[in-house]
Amino acid sequence: MASSSSPAPVPAGESLCQKRILSSRLYLEVPPSKAPVIYSPAYDISFLGLEKLHPFDSAKWGRICRYLTREGHLEKKQLVEPLEACKEDLLVVHTEEYLKSLKCSFRVANIVEVPPVSLVPNWIVQKKLLYPFRKQVGGSILSAKLALERGWAINVGGGFHHCSAQEGGGFCAYADISLCIQFAFVRLNISSVLIIDLDAHQGNGHEKDFAHDGRVYILDMYNAGIYPFDFTAMQYIDQKVELVSGTETDEYLEQLDKALEVSKSRFQPQLIVYNAGTDILDGDPLGRLKISPEGVVTRDEKVFRYAKDRNIPLLMLTSGGYMKSSARVIADSIINLSNKNLIELGSQLG
Repeated sequence: MASSSSPAPVPAGESLCQKRILSSRLYLEVPPSKAPVIYSPAYDISFLGLEKLHPFDSAKWGRICRYLTREGHLEKKQLVEPLEACKEDLLVVHTEEYLKSLKCSFRVANIVEVPPVSLVPNWIVQKKLLYPFRKQVGGSILSAKLALERGWAINVGGGFHHCSAQEGGGFCAYADISLCIQFAFVRLNISSVLIIDLDAHQGNGHEKDFAHDGRVYILDMYNAGIYPFDFTAMQYIDQKVELVSGTETDEYLEQLDKALEVSKSRFQPQLIVYNAGTDILDGDPLGRLKISPEGVVTRDEKVFRYAKDRNIPLLMLTSGGYMKSSARVIADSIINLSNKNLIELGSQLG
C-alpha cells in the first residue's frame, strides 16, 4: 500500500508535455552583452504579395527594430535571435489534429483571413507564412526565460491571442501565449502568471486554454463591439474591462489605472505576460478605438511601472496593429521605457 505522502501520479499526457518542454532547445543561453529584445528578420512576412490583402502590417516587426537601431537606441548585434518552434514544441499545447490541419492551405487561408492563400501549394505556405509565425513563437517562449533573468523582455513579434490549443483564427495560427506560459511553469519553477491583454480585441485563445487553471489570472481590456464575440471564452476572463467603439485616450487610461489597481489585491503573480496590441490607435480599421500615439506610450509605461514597482518580471508581445504607423509608435514606446529607466536597451548596456 502506497504511503499517504506519496505524490500523485502525473497523467500520461501531462508527463509527455513535460518531457517535450524539458527537451526543447528554445531556451537559449543569452549573453549579458545582448539586450532582452527578441527579433529575427524571419519574422517579417513577404508572401507573393498576398500579405497585402490583409490589413495587418506584416513588415512592422522589422521596421520597429530599424527605428531602434538607426536612431542609436539598440545595436543589431544586441538583438536576440530565437529558434523556430518545432513540432514537438508546438505539441506542448496544440493537438496533433490541429497541427495536421495546417498542412491544408485552405485551413490556413481561413485562419489568416486571406482567401487566395487556399490556392497556394502548402509547402510555400509553410515556408512563407507559417515559418515566420513559428519563429515568433520561439521568441515568445524564450522571452519568459529572459524576463525571469533580466526583469523584463520584449518579443518584437508574437501575441497571437486568438489561437487556442485546437483552433486558430484572426491571423493567429499558433498559441504562443499559452505555449510561453506552459514552458515557464515547467522550466522556470513558477506557478502564477498574470496575463494583461490590452490588444483591442478579446484574447479568446488563451482564455480557452487556461479556462480552468487557477495559476493564470487574465485581465482583458478590449472593445466589446468587435471580433471575436467569443462569449464562451468571456466567462473565463478573471477581470474583464469592456470598452465601446470610439473610446478616447483619457477614458482609456483611466479605465486601465482602475483595472491595474484592482488586480493588485486579487492576484500575486510571479510573471506578467503583457499583450500590447497597437490596434487601439485612433484610425485603426479593426480596433475602432481612438487612442492617441502618446496614449499608447503612456499605456505601456503604466504596465511596465506596475510590474517594476512590484518587482515582477514582465514580458511584452506586440500583437495586433493594422496601420503603418504602429511600428513607429511601438518604437517610440520602447524608447520611452528606456528613458524612464523601466528597461535598459543596448545603448545602456555598454
